[in-house]
This record gives sequence, structure tokens and C-alpha cells, in this order.
Amino acid sequence: MDTEANERIQGARARLDAVCDEVSRVYIGTNVALERMLIALLARGHVLLEGVPGIAKTTLAKAFADALGVTVRRIQFTPDLLPSDITGTYVLSPKDGTFSFRRGPVFANVVLADELNRAPPKTQAALLEAMQEQQVTIEGDGFALPRPFIVVATQNPIDLEGTYPLPEAQIDRFLVHVAMGYPKREHEVAMLRAHEANASEARPVLDEQALLELQGLARGIHVEADLYDYAVGLSEHTRSDPRVLLGASPRATLGLVQASKAMALLRGRGYVTPDDLRALAPAVLAHRLILRDDVAGDPTAREEVVRSAVARVSYRKAVQPV
Repeated sequence: MDTEANERIQGARARLDAVCDEVSRVYIGTNVALERMLIALLARGHVLLEGVPGIAKTTLAKAFADALGVTVRRIQFTPDLLPSDITGTYVLSPKDGTFSFRRGPVFANVVLADELNRAPPKTQAALLEAMQEQQVTIEGDGFALPRPFIVVATQNPIDLEGTYPLPEAQIDRFLVHVAMGYPKREHEVAMLRAHEANASEARPVLDEQALLELQGLARGIHVEADLYDYAVGLSEHTRSDPRVLLGASPRATLGLVQASKAMALLRGRGYVTPDDLRALAPAVLAHRLILRDDVAGDPTAREEVVRSAVARVSYRKAVQPV
């Protein structure tokens, strides 16, 4: 790697570290969830935060969005939410008798989708086109969404009453799934102390142009040909696991490579390593698996399948011809 490219990568790492520092002023907890969110952003994907109520999922998502310095809209998903409440709709102007398009909250760089699984499938599907194509279609007219664009969604894994499980097609659009548990004791104590002080908000440390540049840098991170083969091997292993009905798709494999590029940039490297793929495999692949009925009720089964793939699939660097 030449000196100029290395300087760009180190500069990007410094800017990403600044985002982490700013979010950490507001959100008290481990940096794992925040790192996964940054990886999804750099890889131009979306992130699903899952955890019990009251563990600051929304606080983390809002602080993350504020620190990016871009447009942010929050959508509280409820059973009566309509697709047009998300995408927008045409509105009649009584004055001149014409229709004009009123944009919905999805027209933002960061969309915070709170309790996504509380809305019915038709409303959930309103996000599907936006997440995949970065556009919405209203009455046959297409409208491009701003770039960068990321959906940060939250859902509660235990409260099933009044919820609608996300369909596989929508789950597959989330690049990263983050399971958030209870905080460590010292983090909870620190949170209690911080709560007594004046509430603070994350200050913007980036902007739209800076994010687009960071995404471009992440896209250009080098990947050895052998690592493509290794990524496919991990996905193939999930497809042959006896506990799995449908394994990781090619889209999942692509997502794993893209996420690994983003992790390399976060670490200040211009290249992906096998450890990047291994570290991200559970977060990128596990939530996409469809298990057989006899193990579907086990909340840890999906990650166990992926960890089994990581343990059993070896990385072998091909010998280059002389």
C-alpha cells in the first residue's frame, strides 16, 4: 500500500474513533454494538438491534445518528401505522386543485425504526424497497432516497403479544444483527450517576460528504482471492448443517465480505484478514438462517451453527505459481 493510501485510511480511522468517543458520552456500555453499527454504515447496509426493553437501544441509535451529522428521522412502529406514514403520499392542494408529493420520514440519511416488529407486514414491507433499492415508489412514481442511507431498527425478542415477526425477505436486508443484553454492573452504575447530571446529546463530528468518502474508502479495501473462497466456504457449511432448513444465501456471503472490509477500515488496515470474516460471521450470517422445526425454538441455535462453520472451515492460502 502506498503512503498516500495509508494516510487516508489512518485519517478515516481517526474520524471513526471520534464518532465512537462522541457516542460514548451519551451511551454507556460496551462498544460492540456501536462498532457493528459503524460497520453496517460503512458497508452501506442496515442494522437490527434486538434486546429486552430498557437497555438503551433507542438511546444508542439516536446518539449514533446525531454524531454522524446527517438528517435523522425516527419512526415509532405501531399496529395502526400505514405504509404511507413511512414513505409519504400525494396530497391535494385545495387552492389550485393539484396534487403534490409530501415526503415521509423515510427520506432521511438515518432512519430510526423503533420496535419494527409491532407494525403489520404490509407496513414493514414499505421499508423493503427503501432498504434494498434506496428508493420508494408512490403511485407508480419512483423517488430516490438521500445518500448515505441506513435503517437502524430495534425490536424486542420476548414480547410476542401484538407483534408481527419480520418476514425472511426483510430480515435478509439487514446486513448486521446485534443482540444487546443487560449492561455490565459497572456500566449500569455509571449510567445511574450520569442520569443525575444534565442529559447530554451527541454532537455531530461528521457530515454527509465525509460519510460518502468513508464508504468509498471501505469499498476499496483489498481482499485476497483466497478470502473470497473462505467466505463462500463459511456460507456453504451453514447450508449443509443438519439443523438448518435454509442456509446463508449468496447475498449473505456478499454482506460478510463487505462488512469485513468495513471492519478493516475501522482497524486502520487497507486489507481484510481471515479474522475479520470470523469475527463478523455470527452477526452477518446467523439471523438469516432458517432452522428446522425441532431446533427453531432455541435462541442460540443460529449462532451455534455459524460458530460451528467458523470452527470447521479452515482458511488455506493458495500457493502462488512461480
